[in-house]
Amino acid sequence: MGSTSAHNNEGLGRRDLIKRSAALGLIAVPTMSFLSACASGDSSSDDKVEKGEKSDKNPLAVNGSAPLEIVIFDGGFGTKYAEDAKAVYEKTYPEAKVKFSATQKIQSVLQPRFNGGTPPDLIDNSGAQQMDMGVLVGKKQLTDLTPLLDAPSIDDPAKKVRDTLRPGIVEMGQFDGDPVWIMYYAYTVYGVWYSQTALEKLDATYPENWDDMLALCAKAKKQGIAGWTYPGKHPYYLPFSLYPFIAKIGGNEVLDAIDNLEPKAWEHPAVKAAFEAYYELVAKDYILKGTPGLDHRGSQGAWARGKALFIPNGSWVENEEAAIIPKDFKLSVGAPSSLDSSDKMPFGTLWASGGEPFIVPSKAKNVEGGMEQLRIMLSEASSKSFTASTKSLSAFNGGTDGIELSDGLKSGVAALEKAGTNVVNPRLQDWYVKLQKEQIGVAALGEMMAGRAKPAETIKKIQAFADATAKDQSIKHFKHQ
Repeated sequence: MGSTSAHNNEGLGRRDLIKRSAALGLIAVPTMSFLSACASGDSSSDDKVEKGEKSDKNPLAVNGSAPLEIVIFDGGFGTKYAEDAKAVYEKTYPEAKVKFSATQKIQSVLQPRFNGGTPPDLIDNSGAQQMDMGVLVGKKQLTDLTPLLDAPSIDDPAKKVRDTLRPGIVEMGQFDGDPVWIMYYAYTVYGVWYSQTALEKLDATYPENWDDMLALCAKAKKQGIAGWTYPGKHPYYLPFSLYPFIAKIGGNEVLDAIDNLEPKAWEHPAVKAAFEAYYELVAKDYILKGTPGLDHRGSQGAWARGKALFIPNGSWVENEEAAIIPKDFKLSVGAPSSLDSSDKMPFGTLWASGGEPFIVPSKAKNVEGGMEQLRIMLSEASSKSFTASTKSLSAFNGGTDGIELSDGLKSGVAALEKAGTNVVNPRLQDWYVKLQKEQIGVAALGEMMAGRAKPAETIKKIQAFADATAKDQSIKHFKHQ
């Protein structure tokens, strides 16, 4: 893992050096509007389609002549994989009229339909305008997907769908007890993304400790290259590398306490150390100038064009920026660097989990059709379609045989292998969307990384946000079981 002169027997480590060096001062950011409540809607669609006849070939009792409506988030993964799966549904049920649409404005397009009791049958609830999962679950607006999970898989009827999924996928869809409200279709590797070619040009390797990270950023700066960039308008991307960094320093139980909204969870020394380390990037001017004003595409574009070495992101970035990432880029992902030798978890610890959350609304007209479309998507053929078109893994545990893996995907698979059991899965972004995105992301981390707030005041602000969320009785609360 490497060591530095700071790792000596007198106990002077990175934390001590950070405490001595972190001292700079640095706009109120306009709040982003996310779905914080979703009315239950008195006007219900009582005209649900009649169920079809249940059989071995139709285990969910789909009405083959009933219409089906699907709405997909048009983001980094595109829509081809979903359209391919839709074509399979149409071939299986040729009498069904399938309406398919894509949007980046999930909340503004669909919230009125939820309120009116007329939601689509299947939704990819993702993106910056994602509807708050915790609210939807708490308001009983989602269908329990257990029948889907217990149905026979497309490829092997002797196996249930649940038995074909990657570890942790089913549990991610559970918020409180046994029901499974969400099917996370993608399997995302989060971390610090970079160009291996860019590092080679600097005669460098990926830094496995924070001293080496800072040294590499200093070296890049002399060449006119920034160390880091991030989506300044969407700073909730920062946790993709920051949260596993916190877990690495203090143990996964620190993230569990944060997820559980425990008092003083954010005051843990591991949080303080991680925040102060990231603040050094700001203090030493290693962040690409103008980053606070960039959205995700702007920051990713600057990074892909070589203006910055590192960006915290998810594995969708390879597909999202495929048009501009150079062929010789050698896209790679790194786990968080070690802070110092006292870290509780080894180098290689990273965040990987289900992404792209699909839901079937409880008031959908064709609930069975929505679940059947998901069953089709969770087949090997559909998984291969997803991986081939998005350069990302799916929730299906397999689906890569015979596919030439892209650089980023190969790197992600290698990172997962190195991590082994040291994979963390923080749940704030699933359980409390407003807290994670608007408050922790924009109002706190965004301010700190723009240089407008110091780590101590940022932690204090975040703890206050978390405490308010914990006390808000209008919000359904969740805990790790």
